Amino acid sequence: MLRLALPLGLGALAALGQAPFGLWPLTILGLAGGVLLLHRAASLRAAALSGWLLGTGYFLLALVWIVQPFLVDPLRYGWMAPFALVFLAGGLALFWGLAFALAKRVGNGWALMATLTLAEILRGYLFTGFPWALPGHVLVDTPLAQLAAIIGAQGLGLIVLALSVALAGLAQRHWVPAVLTVAVVAAAWIWGAQRPETLDLQGRPVLRMVQPNAPQHQKWDPDYAPVFFRRSLEFTAAGAQRPDLIVWPETALPVLLDEAERAYEIIHDASGPVPLVLGGERLDGGALYNSAVVLGADGLPGQVYDKHHLVPFGEYIPLGDLAARFGIHGLAAKEGNGFAAGPGPRLLDLGPRLGRALPLICYEAVFPNDASHPDPRPDFLLQLTNDAWFGTFSGPYQHLAQARLRAIEQGLPLARAANTGVSGMIDPWGRVTAQIPLGQAGWVDAPLPKALPATPFTRWGDWLALGLAVLGLVASTGWARTNRRSLSR
Repeated sequence: MLRLALPLGLGALAALGQAPFGLWPLTILGLAGGVLLLHRAASLRAAALSGWLLGTGYFLLALVWIVQPFLVDPLRYGWMAPFALVFLAGGLALFWGLAFALAKRVGNGWALMATLTLAEILRGYLFTGFPWALPGHVLVDTPLAQLAAIIGAQGLGLIVLALSVALAGLAQRHWVPAVLTVAVVAAAWIWGAQRPETLDLQGRPVLRMVQPNAPQHQKWDPDYAPVFFRRSLEFTAAGAQRPDLIVWPETALPVLLDEAERAYEIIHDASGPVPLVLGGERLDGGALYNSAVVLGADGLPGQVYDKHHLVPFGEYIPLGDLAARFGIHGLAAKEGNGFAAGPGPRLLDLGPRLGRALPLICYEAVFPNDASHPDPRPDFLLQLTNDAWFGTFSGPYQHLAQARLRAIEQGLPLARAANTGVSGMIDPWGRVTAQIPLGQAGWVDAPLPKALPATPFTRWGDWLALGLAVLGLVASTGWARTNRRSLSR
C-alpha cells in the first residue's frame, strides 16, 4: 500500500507549487522524490506505474477546481464531478507514466528532465490541448519567470525538472552535475531579477475593467441577471475622469448580441463617447458563438471576434447531437453541439491612441500560441473571461497566473476583465499593476503599459523548449551509454 501512497503523496506535494499556494520549492521536492522512485523502479512497468501515480496525485490536487462547474447545476451535473476529477487526473497522468518509462529505458534521472518536458508539450497540443498546471507555472512569482520571454512556460518546466533531478542527485551524492545545474539556474535568477524595468505610465491610455461579480448559478437567473447588468452600468458610468476604453467580461449581456439593440442604447447612455468591449453570445446561421464585440463611440456594435479555441465538454461536446440524446451537453453550451468555433484569431483596431488588441476569451489565454499574432503584432492582449465557472479557490488564481505568463512570453501588456475576478492590468513583465480582488464587485482604471519589442518566444514559440528537451534527451542517452560501457570494462 505504501508503494502506491508514496508517489501519490509526492505528486500532491508537487502540486502545492501551483496557485493559490505558490510553494514552488515543494514542487521541486516532490518531483525530486519522483526521480528517486524512478531510480528504484525494477522495470519499465514499475517506472511507468510510479510516474502515473505521481502524476495522478499531482493533478488531483492541482485541478481540484474542475469539480466546480459541475456544481453550478448540481441536480443535473453534480454526479459527474468526482468522475471528472479522477478520470481527468488519471488521464493526464498517462503522459507522466510514459515519460517515466522512457526515462527508465534510457537509464538515468537526467533523461526524465527531457522526457517529462516532452510529455507536457504533447499534453499542451494533443486532443486540442490542455496545458493547465504545467510544472513551469509554479515559477510565475519568481525572477525565473522572465525566462518565459525566451523559452515559454514549457521551458520553465524544464528548469523545474532540472532542479528536481539535481536535488535527487545530491541525495545520491552526484555532486558535479547538481552543483552545475544550481549555478546555471542562479545566474538565470539574477538575470530575471534585473530584467523588469520601472514603468513609465505618463500620458498612457487608461482602460477601465468592470467586474460585476455574478455567481454562475445566478448569472442567467431572470431575477438576478438585471441586477448584474445594472451593476455593470453603474461601474461604467462611475468616476469623474473618463477612461479611453471600457471592458466588460465574457458573456456580460443577459441577451443575445443579435437582440441587444436596446441594451446597446442603455450601455451608451452610461459610457458616453467612450468605446466599450464586451462579451456575449450571438447566433449566426443557426450557429451559436461565444463572442466579443466593440461598441464604438456612437454606441453601435462594430468589430466582432468569435472565440475559436473552445473547451471540450464545456462549450461543446464531440458528436454533440448524438450525446444530447443521452442527456449529455456542454456545461456552458445550450444544446447538442453547443458553441461553434470562430474562424481564428483577429485583431481589434481600437484607434490610434489605443492601437490593436488581440482578444482572448477565457480559456484561450491558457494557450501560448493563441496569444501570438506576430504579423501585425498587437499593442496589447485583451482577455474577457468568466471565471465564475472555476469557483473561488484555485482555478481563478491559476488562470491569472497563466495570463501573466502570456504577457511575459509575448512582451505585451494584458488587460483582463473577469466576471468574478481577478480583473486588472498586467504589464509586459507579468506584474499585476492594478486589480479587483476575486469575489468582489467593482471597477478599476489602469494605464496601459507600453509593449516591449518582440520576444524570442514570439518568433519561435514552444520550438525552443522542444529543442532543449530533445537535446537533453540525446545528451542523457549518450551519457547513459558511456557509463554502461565504462562499467562493462
